[in-house]
Amino acid sequence: MRAIFHADREWGIGKDNALMFSLPKDMKFFRETTKGKVVVMGLNTLLSFPGGKPLKNRVNIVLCPDDVDEDVICVHSPEALFETVKRYPADDVFVIGGASVYRLLIPYCTEVLVTRVDAVGGADTFVPDLDADPAFVLEKESAPVEDNGYVFTFRTYRNLSPKPF
Repeated sequence: MRAIFHADREWGIGKDNALMFSLPKDMKFFRETTKGKVVVMGLNTLLSFPGGKPLKNRVNIVLCPDDVDEDVICVHSPEALFETVKRYPADDVFVIGGASVYRLLIPYCTEVLVTRVDAVGGADTFVPDLDADPAFVLEKESAPVEDNGYVFTFRTYRNLSPKPF
C-alpha cells in the first residue's frame, strides 16, 4: 500500500475540506498514478470531490461508519479495510486522504508520494512530517517544477519498517 498527497512547507494538506493549491501538473500526476488502481479514503475526502461522487476509473474504498454510495466499497473499521485491500496487489492501493486516514494508514504504507509545495497554504489539516520520522527516508526527488505560480518537487519516501496488516 502507498499514500499520495501534496503538502505545503508545514506539511499542511488542505483547508476547508479542499486542496490549498491549484496545481494542474500535480493533478495530472495524481490522475496518471492512480488511474486503474485502488484509492482508499475517508468520507470527507469523498465528499470533497465534485458532486461527492467517487473518482472514475478507480476502485474507491471509503472508510466510514455508514454506507454512502453504491459506486464505492464502504468499510466500517480498519480491520475490514485491511481485509478488503488484501484482495488487490499492494502497489495498486493508494491512500488519498484525509488527514485522519493518512495518520492511521501511513505507518502501513511501503511508500509515500508527496508533491512538496514550496509555500505555506494556510492549512487547517496536516499530515505527519515524514522528514522528521526516522521510519521514512527520502528516496528520490524531482527537479523543481513551476505551475500556476508555485514551485514544488515530486518526492518519494520509503518506509523502512511498514507495519504488517
